[in-house]
Amino acid sequence: MDYVWKDRKRTIFGLPWSFTVYMLTEEKFIIKTGFFNIHEEEVRLYRIMDMSLNRSLGQRIFGLGTIHVHSADSLTPNFDVKNIKKSDEIKNMLSDMVEKERVRRRVSSREYMVDEHDEADDDYDDDHS
Repeated sequence: MDYVWKDRKRTIFGLPWSFTVYMLTEEKFIIKTGFFNIHEEEVRLYRIMDMSLNRSLGQRIFGLGTIHVHSADSLTPNFDVKNIKKSDEIKNMLSDMVEKERVRRRVSSREYMVDEHDEADDDYDDDHS
């Protein structure tokens, strides 16, 4: 499998001494954790809805950051890409790749959005029919 980006979650002093590996391909984001028992989560890029970047003072000192991701994936609706180097560059790259994959698959964000007002109208119609 060809990875566009791959890195480990960093720990003390920004060193990659952890058993969490982040991998990014053209179509999916993978989080692999564990040493003896391995757990792997996979989110298709077109399902990613929103991202934010958090950088605490300690993270900034060691050149790290955490990307918080909201997705439309039922098993992994929210996840963090914790303590990675070049977090701002990775967030921008991931954002661009998400948009590219959504265009390629002809997926719009409207497919995942729910209009609460419309649902309320449906409930009202059911109660007063």
